[in-house]
Amino acid sequence: MANRIDGTSLFTSMNSGLTNTFSILSTTFSDGVTLKNLANKDANNALSSNGINQNFKSYMQTNFSQFDKNHDGKLTADEINEYATNLARQGMTMEQLIQLGTSTGMSSSLLDTVMSHFNEIDTNKDGKVTNAEIQAYGVNSSVEKQRKNDRSQMLKQMSTFYDTTASKNDSSLLDYRYLDEDSEDA
Repeated sequence: MANRIDGTSLFTSMNSGLTNTFSILSTTFSDGVTLKNLANKDANNALSSNGINQNFKSYMQTNFSQFDKNHDGKLTADEINEYATNLARQGMTMEQLIQLGTSTGMSSSLLDTVMSHFNEIDTNKDGKVTNAEIQAYGVNSSVEKQRKNDRSQMLKQMSTFYDTTASKNDSSLLDYRYLDEDSEDA
């Protein structure tokens, strides 16, 4: 059976990228992770020296108000974890997949599949894909591929059984066998 796709690694990588970015930045700035500190060149240096993609920091900057639930101007570990949990639970938009998915450093095969089939995967049409929807799409894709393979194999076996030398004008495949038996009796 064909490989089934699973979005777990995609969501886990994005969660890890966000939390690692926060962790590094929170130790870099004594006054916390603020919008001002996210724009600071020291943030870029700290992330680069730790091998973290700058896109996570940029995402935090762009979406700061969504992260900062208590509106105190500082991001906390709880706010980052809550955001990442909600992202995994509620799903990601195509824009979030583009912004965060390309930052994860993981194989682009899964991301490409999800992006290419986003509208098919998003079965509830809420503009977001969840891991459950990705997995369901993978199962359905695998089942459909297996059905096509089974049909193809069945047709090959039928043509072998019924002999492919009959011309198309000799009725149906099933009739051909009976025609052959009738011609032997004559």
